[in-house]
Amino acid sequence: MFENEKTWAKAVLNNSTDEFHSKFDRAIDLVKKDFGKSYPIIIGGKEIHSDNQFQVRSPADTRIVIANFPLATKEDTIHAIESAKDAFPRWSQASYQKRIEIFRECADAFSSDKFQLAAMMTYENGKNRLEAMGDIDEAIDFLRFYADQLELNQGFSKETKSASTNEKTRSVLKPYGLWGIISPFNFPSAIAIGMTTGALITGNTAVLKPSSDTPLSAFMFVETIYHKLTPAALNFVTGAGSVVGKTILESPLVDGIAFTGSKEVGMSGFRSFVEKKPRPFISEMGGKNPAVITASADLEKAAEGILRASFGYGGQKCSACSRVYVQKNIANQFMEKLVSKVKSLKIGHPWEKDVFLGPVINEDAVKKFQRASDIAKKDGKVVFGGSVLKESDYQHGYFVEPTIVADLPQEHELVREELFLPFVCVSQFDSFDEAIKMANKTNYGLTAGIFSKDQKEIEAFFEKIEAGVTYVNRATSATTGAMVGAQPFVGWKESGISGKGAGGAYYLLQFMREQTQTRCE
Repeated sequence: MFENEKTWAKAVLNNSTDEFHSKFDRAIDLVKKDFGKSYPIIIGGKEIHSDNQFQVRSPADTRIVIANFPLATKEDTIHAIESAKDAFPRWSQASYQKRIEIFRECADAFSSDKFQLAAMMTYENGKNRLEAMGDIDEAIDFLRFYADQLELNQGFSKETKSASTNEKTRSVLKPYGLWGIISPFNFPSAIAIGMTTGALITGNTAVLKPSSDTPLSAFMFVETIYHKLTPAALNFVTGAGSVVGKTILESPLVDGIAFTGSKEVGMSGFRSFVEKKPRPFISEMGGKNPAVITASADLEKAAEGILRASFGYGGQKCSACSRVYVQKNIANQFMEKLVSKVKSLKIGHPWEKDVFLGPVINEDAVKKFQRASDIAKKDGKVVFGGSVLKESDYQHGYFVEPTIVADLPQEHELVREELFLPFVCVSQFDSFDEAIKMANKTNYGLTAGIFSKDQKEIEAFFEKIEAGVTYVNRATSATTGAMVGAQPFVGWKESGISGKGAGGAYYLLQFMREQTQTRCE
């Protein structure tokens, strides 16, 4: 029976948090020894090195070169696509039991190495210790959950009720062929592994293009599993999105795309990919996620939940809370609690114990933050934060303050557009219906939360909110932290296309197409 990894939660439950941090400290010492290494792309089952490389530097300290990866060319990408296409007939014929065995072995390997994998991630993308371990845990969960789903459904082949006495009928889900996987920086293990596993475990082959900010986390997965597969079933190509990603999207040999990233890039890719022929495009494209706090709410829980949802990993989650709607008669009290909590956050190098907020991912994110802060100061009120941090420990990284903004009109760009930053806009409301209306006034529909003790308000929230992942009174995080198997991660409206969530019972179905088989006597 599937069980979430939950490394930190189990450490807390077992009073072994000191042991957790001791293991993390040792893992940090180990991963430092590999800094600056050069890694290959993997095409056709072979590792290919190149002198034409790009550096992966830590966003917390850009003096640290974590890794070097090849800048793959268009020709490299075409080679990877052709190799994966050629491998499909062999890999798709592997029994579903064999595929399950391979992915469970990979999950066990990741579980054994999780402290080193998480330690490396703190340097590569700036997640703190707990966020990084959560990312690795989620990757392990995806591997195990999808293996369990394939087993539970017996490879998605079942007899159907025959319409005639001389016929035997069966429904079989079969893989499409070759999938392009385009993964983001913010969950460099979990999302890359989740999407790639979805494709491979159902019998497809894949070309994985990770974010250029975080290719090492994805490489660790590929290195663990690719030699267990049919040669060339999984290919790994790093480089510019304008070269590698574009080539994957434009190739007529690619049968499907799994993408996580911005709405702009996702919709552009979707349009170009399906322009000439219908092909599946699985996407998760961000959010502008609201949380509602009513007069009956437990304000301590609400402030804690908003803090974690808005500023966990610097708001660089598609599920992050970026809009808060609080009832007027409790607004001042709530804001005092929230600001007090934010003031106590420890900002610093994410690999250090007790650091909550690390850096944003790169210089472009800092520039975006500075622009948003300048606009907020001009058009609204910056209640807390608003500054880029450049002194002392922050001078070599991309650090910004967690920022709370108020008094912006609902049509303002900062209220409407996804920022992917530690930046939350707080607005007030009179009536519950007004709050729901404002919460729904967005093109996105990914996550949403509410804090209320009124059961009628809670039921109305579930009934009326336009979001795929919803939470009530969740102090651990108002809008983030969906668990594989428990909370399928699905976007409505412009947050997604398929309407089926990662980590849910229907996710694998998207990588397959149905064939009806009729045998007559």
